[in-house]
Amino acid sequence: MTYLGIDLGTSGLRALLTDAGGAPMASAERHYDVAHPHSGWSEQDPADWIAALEGAVDELRGGAGWDALSGIGVAGHMHGAVTLDASDRVIRPCILWNDTRSHIEAAALDATPGAREVSGNIVFPGFTAPKLMWMKTHEPDSFARVAMVLLPAAYLNLYLTGEHVADMSDSAGTSWFDTGARDWSDALLSLGGMSRAQMPRLVEGCARAGTLRSDLAARWGVGAVSVAGGAGDNAAAACGTGVLREGQGFVSLGTSGVLLAARDGYRPSPETALHSFCHAVPGTWYQMGVMLSCTDSLNWLARITGARPAELTASLGERLRAPGRERFLPYLSGERTPYNDADIRGAFTGIGAETTRDDLTRAVLEGVSFGLRDSAEALRGTGARLDHLLAIGGGTLSRYWLRLLATVLNLPLHLPRAGEFGAALGAARLGRIAATGESPGPIMSPPPIGEVIEPVSEMSDAMDAAYARFGPAYIGIKAVQ
Repeated sequence: MTYLGIDLGTSGLRALLTDAGGAPMASAERHYDVAHPHSGWSEQDPADWIAALEGAVDELRGGAGWDALSGIGVAGHMHGAVTLDASDRVIRPCILWNDTRSHIEAAALDATPGAREVSGNIVFPGFTAPKLMWMKTHEPDSFARVAMVLLPAAYLNLYLTGEHVADMSDSAGTSWFDTGARDWSDALLSLGGMSRAQMPRLVEGCARAGTLRSDLAARWGVGAVSVAGGAGDNAAAACGTGVLREGQGFVSLGTSGVLLAARDGYRPSPETALHSFCHAVPGTWYQMGVMLSCTDSLNWLARITGARPAELTASLGERLRAPGRERFLPYLSGERTPYNDADIRGAFTGIGAETTRDDLTRAVLEGVSFGLRDSAEALRGTGARLDHLLAIGGGTLSRYWLRLLATVLNLPLHLPRAGEFGAALGAARLGRIAATGESPGPIMSPPPIGEVIEPVSEMSDAMDAAYARFGPAYIGIKAVQ
């Protein structure tokens, strides 16, 4: 038997085929665009996702193991609103997770008594519920036609199975969901003028959601294939990296930064701007802090200095430097954890005539690392245990940054060996469990570790002191912007 994991990302789709033991066999990628018709808007045509999926399958079909396909799992970017009419036709382009048009509606819903308490989260503008409230006000004719709202991964599930079905981890990011009860909340739905009838059937991420449509199976050259409930992208990444139990977590140094911890129970803390969501397996949850400009901060510095990001970090060498006068606030696109502030913007302070490019690079890496520590401190405040963190994402190519981050967080960072892990592998694992009924624990194992980056103990006091100055700087910059 083989299993297919589909990672539906914001910029492209990746399909990964694994063997019976979960080892990767083949993969294919297809890319698509994001439309920005107005400032703050971010949209995609779901038809592009289907075309990408079919293109990836065409590439994999006929290869080794394809005819033994037994299970499929889909991971998708969260919070997007795919609106369907009574005939399952898409009404308008999907409003994506990074779209901010519904900030007024989000603030109103967030201020409603009980909203945070039931969902376990702040109502962010990128979440799904305020998007439909925006439609109700600004596109009433389209809103009146909405028979069903699906998240991006659930829309692919509809294409695969013909059924309206979604998993708990993805649905927890809608602001329509009772995250502790793992069910839709009639109270939250009614606040936005929605009903349970417009929501998909819920299953756990590793449960069988349906069977691959017979016409697709015939065209793809496979037999009866189970389709899993799937997961939101970060829950799927946690499945792929084996982050399933208390004490396990990962830090992702990507365009945005994520610090995620698995939780054995439900312990929401919306006032910290942590996300508290269901995990993709029953009886588990996860919490994560999110910063909006992680490697994006380094990419920005690279653009304005005319250097590549790797050049900037290589110039620092590998020996960790003490913090200098220069400070960088990494709020280029606002910030989520811990501030929930869409309007704040970044800043350099402490710049002098003697400041060099290396000083700016060091300050950027420190600022992002301090921003991630904000998330770590918020997680610790909820009782989360962080023994160490897996480090993933493009930023892990910089040894200097890894040593800095380990020291700032005061945690060992475990680097997986070169190989496959992450959302596509996690989705394939969910597909395997749905097909075989195996227990999730043994399947969702951590990847082999190639290296452990320990904190630089002699720099800990200096980094703690610099971090203590980092938080108040937000207040000062906020006051003058």
